[in-house]
Amino acid sequence: MYNSDQHYVWWQEGVIYQVYPRSFKDSNSDGIGDLQGILSKLDYLQWLGIQALWISPIFPSPMADFGYDISDYTGIHPLFGSMADFDQLLSEAHRHNLKIILDLVPNHTSDQHPWFLESRSSRDNPKRDWYLWHDAAPDGGLPNNWLSVFGGSAWEWDEATGQFYYHAFLKEQPDLNWRNPEVQDAMLQVMRFWLDKGVDGFRVDVMWHMIKDSEFRNNPLNLDYTPDHATYQQLIPAYSTDQPEVHDVVAEMRKVMNEYSERVMIGEIYLPIDQLVTYYGKDNTGAHLPFNFQLVVLPWDARTIAKAIEKYEKTLPSDGWPNWVLGNHDQTRIASRIGLAQARIAAMLLLTLRGTPTLYYGDEIGMVDVPIPPDLIQDPQGLNMPGLNLSRDPERTPMQWNADQYAGFSTVAPWLPLAENYRVVNVQSQQEDPGSMLSLYRDLLQLRQAEPALKTGRYEPVLTEDTLLVYQRVAGDQRFLIALNFGEAPLTFDYPLGNFNGEVVVGTHPEREATVVEKSIRLQGNEGIVVHITER
Repeated sequence: MYNSDQHYVWWQEGVIYQVYPRSFKDSNSDGIGDLQGILSKLDYLQWLGIQALWISPIFPSPMADFGYDISDYTGIHPLFGSMADFDQLLSEAHRHNLKIILDLVPNHTSDQHPWFLESRSSRDNPKRDWYLWHDAAPDGGLPNNWLSVFGGSAWEWDEATGQFYYHAFLKEQPDLNWRNPEVQDAMLQVMRFWLDKGVDGFRVDVMWHMIKDSEFRNNPLNLDYTPDHATYQQLIPAYSTDQPEVHDVVAEMRKVMNEYSERVMIGEIYLPIDQLVTYYGKDNTGAHLPFNFQLVVLPWDARTIAKAIEKYEKTLPSDGWPNWVLGNHDQTRIASRIGLAQARIAAMLLLTLRGTPTLYYGDEIGMVDVPIPPDLIQDPQGLNMPGLNLSRDPERTPMQWNADQYAGFSTVAPWLPLAENYRVVNVQSQQEDPGSMLSLYRDLLQLRQAEPALKTGRYEPVLTEDTLLVYQRVAGDQRFLIALNFGEAPLTFDYPLGNFNGEVVVGTHPEREATVVEKSIRLQGNEGIVVHITER
């Protein structure tokens, strides 16, 4: 409910923009993006109208999973620059009124992290219990049936010490034992290290994985599994994820966040809504924003989306702030999922729903997945399960800045191939085109920041039928109507709440802007409008 007297903090009012640092901007001509590259684009991000950058991992790492296998939680990988570069980026971002959110990966480390090197050195090492070690089954087999997200068993045999260790992802990513208080304390100190530097928050990787069943019981079979899915989905991870005790761990992390002013903790959690919302915790004990991936995983259908919005709004705890996500480094790009025309509808939906939106770099110009030849695939998820088309490389390709060679990303061939369309689809060309995807995003972002109803106002459903979704955002006497056509055919509808006059302030079809609409509204196929209601 909107309250004009309520104090909203930046992560409620603002928009988050995810940067995949390898692919954003290369400043030193090695084909890989870096911190100085991000710094050089702060003016663009400020112009676009976002308020916070979430930066995927930049810490020292053997790069088995491109930075999600961390060997030092308090350093910077030389590929991305130095700690001095990070300090400069943080300072300059703050000068641009931009917040910095780091990717925290507390579930697992690299197998090259000093903690794991000690843990595997002997069974009686003081850090042995920092990881999940287990004897073989009585028949000499695996401890249980748990699977790795990246394919195969989640258990790896260590010949030197005669036990298995657990890894939810690659064998190079052993899981930490978060039931051990020493592990908890060590990771909380990592958080304080970066918070003391002035970072504005964390996106916590695979938050729902952090505690496992203490009895290591077998996961049940997934009776709906089909062979065209990742092998991990053969089982329901009932005992290897989302354990009740994980909320105690999240509460300890939240206590650290609460020691600092207006910092945000975002949880990566792929769970049904009823389970997801439990990660808000009670009385400031959970994540500020458990990531809501419904717009990523649900069918792109007006009725389905409307029901999801309604359920989410009803299920949120009274003090829980909503959030919405269209894409990230693990999911096929929105323009490839639903097409460029509907990607404009998706932008309007994302930036007019109640709650904090998260954008993925390049979506604002309509970047699409780039086909990666088999011999150029780098993503371990794709390499470990060949034939299932599970590589995440296609959505991680370099940002398309201009029509120069290598799209203005670098002066040399980048680490992943560029899209063939980069000479047409790029920031520079779209900044000059008022009808472009980029102009639509910027118009929506500017409007959202200027209008309390769109920034923090309440959500009111109005009408859903066939391919049509209509809702309002309201704050005090201010009211905006959003009408979205999820289909290709034109349609006409009558505003069901009486007569009104309004003006289209942003449209997916720019020619509609500044036009007056009344009770009967016609939309073209794939058209969306934001209407400022001026009289009812």
